[in-house]
Amino acid sequence: MKKTIQFLSLSAIVSILIIGCSTDDLRNIAGSNETVSPVPIDPSEVDPIDINQNTNGFDLLERLQGQWVGSNRVIADDYEFFTWDYRANSPSQIHGIFEGGSGGNLLTSFFVTDFKNKRTIMARNGGLLNGIYRTSYFVLDSVRADNNGNYYRLVDAVGGSGTMYMELRFKQDSLYWNAYTSRLGIVVPPTRHMTFKGKLNDYELAQTAANAVGFPQNIPAWDFSEGFVEDYLYVNPGMTEAVSASFLAQDGNNNDVFALAQESGDPWRIDQHPYLGYLNINIIRNPSIENKTLFVNLSKSAFTDELGYFVSDLEAYNSTLLFPALTQNEESIFITYLHPGTYYVNITADVNEDGVISEGDFTHVQQMITIDAEGQHEMTIDNITIQN
Repeated sequence: MKKTIQFLSLSAIVSILIIGCSTDDLRNIAGSNETVSPVPIDPSEVDPIDINQNTNGFDLLERLQGQWVGSNRVIADDYEFFTWDYRANSPSQIHGIFEGGSGGNLLTSFFVTDFKNKRTIMARNGGLLNGIYRTSYFVLDSVRADNNGNYYRLVDAVGGSGTMYMELRFKQDSLYWNAYTSRLGIVVPPTRHMTFKGKLNDYELAQTAANAVGFPQNIPAWDFSEGFVEDYLYVNPGMTEAVSASFLAQDGNNNDVFALAQESGDPWRIDQHPYLGYLNINIIRNPSIENKTLFVNLSKSAFTDELGYFVSDLEAYNSTLLFPALTQNEESIFITYLHPGTYYVNITADVNEDGVISEGDFTHVQQMITIDAEGQHEMTIDNITIQN
């Protein structure tokens, strides 16, 4: 049986919530026929939901727990497979990352904080791509529950919905997630950049993490009661003040996430996040896989059997938790923001160059690693020799 498993690489999506798009044909996941066209607003008008007064707001963290599997439309491209792995990494934060590798790490975490004199929920979204580091902060400003499910909107914590925002809707075991961007206030009003539609595939890993860190608790994971330091906020060229709660740094092909985070003035850097670990994977290429793209998959179930051949159970592929890719000349990847736990690590060489995991590609026997909380780990894979 030929297996064709398509994974979405970070290079394909560039950086969620930065690049603008026009996808007005997408349906409104808010469950309304009304066309919403936010306009730029004064930063003072950003009005957070007080989760001490609205318990549905706090529930967002619990609803998002788990591994979600579905499809994603980014700009005008459709990807049949995409997954988020949301687990608690503190009593009041839930973290999810896509890729998390040396050349790019795209993340969105949600957490409890104090902001504008209210106890509320904020989100930290960002990534590192080709030497450009960005993090942006969003605040919950809209919550409702009706026949269409439970709806949450988070807007840019400085520019509000006029700069960028995201909306999530939960209905039974389904998640619908839209992201809208104006390229940090350059092109307004924001247009839709991403639509994810998926179902809860695995809850066990999230529950294990929640038990380990005492999640959920209504306590600040980080203190934003004083807002942001104005001098560190990114200001668009030609503007005199920031219109987004975003922090940027750029240094060519420098992909040192720690150095760039410091340079950007990001108020909550990667090294300040608790519980998460790191993994450096070294790959030794043999002549059969030289100059081939390598798909890197960290999963709950094994992709290959004890002989190194792809398993026939498609549910194994749905257990994917992270899925970066290495270009033809790369031989290592440093994975960041990694949830503690045991993973199967699979490297697939795209020998037939069809851009997906499929018949003819090279892989290896099952290999596992256990990541400790805040642990630094390293492994080498040198046996990518089995052609499927």
